[in-house]
Amino acid sequence: MNFYIQQTIQINSIRIGGISNSSVFQIGSAGIIKPASYLANTGGFTGPAPAAQKPFSFPAPAPGEEEKLPLIETPAVPL
Repeated sequence: MNFYIQQTIQINSIRIGGISNSSVFQIGSAGIIKPASYLANTGGFTGPAPAAQKPFSFPAPAPGEEEKLPLIETPAVPL
């Protein structure tokens, strides 16, 4: 038996709490969803990745001082 579904979907806002290797996110109808997860070492790596580093490191402000971030100037773009 076959079902044919015609639908209109309007999404104004959507929030996804998390994604993993085998996540399935579906909007609307589908016949069969077969979850599958494949891991492949396409880079030929033989060891673990190095530890992640913070991109910016600023010293903590002294007590009573407000936090001051560095000023980054960007050129004006004509409209």
